[in-house]
Amino acid sequence: MARIFITGSSTGLGLLAGTTLAEQGHDVVLHARNAEKAAATRSALPQCKDVVIGDVSTIDEMRKIADQVNSLGRFDAVIHNVGIGNSEPDRAATSDGLAHVFAVNVAAPYVLTALIERPDRLVYLSSSMHSGGNADLDDAQWEVRQWDPSQAYCDSKLHDLILAMAIARHWPDVLANAVDPGWVPTRMGGPGAPDDLAQGAFTQAWLAASDDPAARVSGRYFRHQRAMPMSPAAASADVQDRLLDYLQSVTGVTLA
Repeated sequence: MARIFITGSSTGLGLLAGTTLAEQGHDVVLHARNAEKAAATRSALPQCKDVVIGDVSTIDEMRKIADQVNSLGRFDAVIHNVGIGNSEPDRAATSDGLAHVFAVNVAAPYVLTALIERPDRLVYLSSSMHSGGNADLDDAQWEVRQWDPSQAYCDSKLHDLILAMAIARHWPDVLANAVDPGWVPTRMGGPGAPDDLAQGAFTQAWLAASDDPAARVSGRYFRHQRAMPMSPAAASADVQDRLLDYLQSVTGVTLA
């Protein structure tokens, strides 16, 4: 059985993926933003082996999360599920000066990928909305442009997809893939979201642990266990490396 760590797993897709994996007999470690949420997470999934605590909106906390994960030993897979939506009416900046949505959705998966001991599999959460994203990094922090929450979210999901494809190319010994879980009824998606929550979470779990040959691939973008077309930007080595260089410059963390 595999050891799997899931970020942003106190509720929603992350918790459901963790529940699926735990029911399959895997050792699952979850993540919550604070101690109160961690206690609720343990109650929601008593089978989980541990709950790592930290707020991924700051680089210091990202580093602390990575330290906690590494102290537990090497994991077979990491699911980078943590993310926020497009509901911020104004640009919110973190203490590091990053746009909040960029810090949580893009910088956190990058920093945790770089600092957590390299697993066999990595899964990144993207979205069909990545197709409306802009890969241009000239004003990735929205310091010049007029704030557009929907566009900022689309950009972040494209960046997640680019990051996944960059890791697949640079780390050929790791199976790295991205997932579109669909518009599902989570706290982010809202109660009226039309897609199947269980199916969205299952694809993450499948990529993290399944021996199915269809899941043992790398550099793909999946929706409901099916490989899907992706933005041409995500497949560009130049675009991938520009994003990695940019993320290194704004986080101070280097990807091996």
